[in-house]
Amino acid sequence: MYRHMNVHTSKYKCSVCDICCGSGHDLTLHKRTHTGEKLFECNVCGKRFSRSSDLVVHSRIHSGEKPYKCNVCDKAFSYLGHRNRHMTVHMCSLSNKCFSNSSNLQRHKHYVHINRRPYHCPYCGKLFTTNIDLKRHVRIHSDAKPYSCRHCSVCFRSIYQLKAHLLKSHNGGTWFTCDICQKNFARKYHLKRHVIRHAGVKSYVCSECPKRFYTAGELTHHQPVHSNYKQFCCGLCGKDFKRKFNVKRHFKKCSAKLRYTVIGVYLRHD
Repeated sequence: MYRHMNVHTSKYKCSVCDICCGSGHDLTLHKRTHTGEKLFECNVCGKRFSRSSDLVVHSRIHSGEKPYKCNVCDKAFSYLGHRNRHMTVHMCSLSNKCFSNSSNLQRHKHYVHINRRPYHCPYCGKLFTTNIDLKRHVRIHSDAKPYSCRHCSVCFRSIYQLKAHLLKSHNGGTWFTCDICQKNFARKYHLKRHVIRHAGVKSYVCSECPKRFYTAGELTHHQPVHSNYKQFCCGLCGKDFKRKFNVKRHFKKCSAKLRYTVIGVYLRHD
């Protein structure tokens, strides 16, 4: 800051363009932009630069060095500007929250800031932000399992279930391990959620009672206790529920019961 303040009251003024510099060294470097003087040469391609720092940055083209890593996905970059531009893929400008990929970021924006859900399930009417979310949900009704294990041919509804199966049953892939208790997790998201508990900080407080929670999801799951509003409805029998988990569990039983009823009707008909 002190070095910057010198720019406003500086005695280091360029005689060519009247620009003020923070120090004599900065003035020397600036003057080279007028004289075209380039003292620093790349020993690989012979390109010359006015400043040694420019040569250091240029040399990464030849060495492949990428010192700037993304804090979210560990992707590395040769230039700081490229890393900063990449970070916008993860960060929501409205809430400053970071996400592992652009798909999750867009889903967050729709759910939290826009609340626009144009895709609806033809079976139960549930609304979704993206078509991908809808397709994933429809598998619950159709019982489709497009992901199969290459070792034992067991099928799964989602790629995450398949990855977890490969880790647990066939030791395929890499576990995400907690540095504190050495507990293993199949997904990085689950590890992050677990690490919060070691910190012992419950940042989410219920507005209706003194209870505190580690995550926003736990708070959301708790809040229906204080309300009689049942926002989840079974698409088969119309029964209402407060929590998504309860309606999912009920739906499986309800759909199985309906399936057996239909089979019984066909048998009696025959």
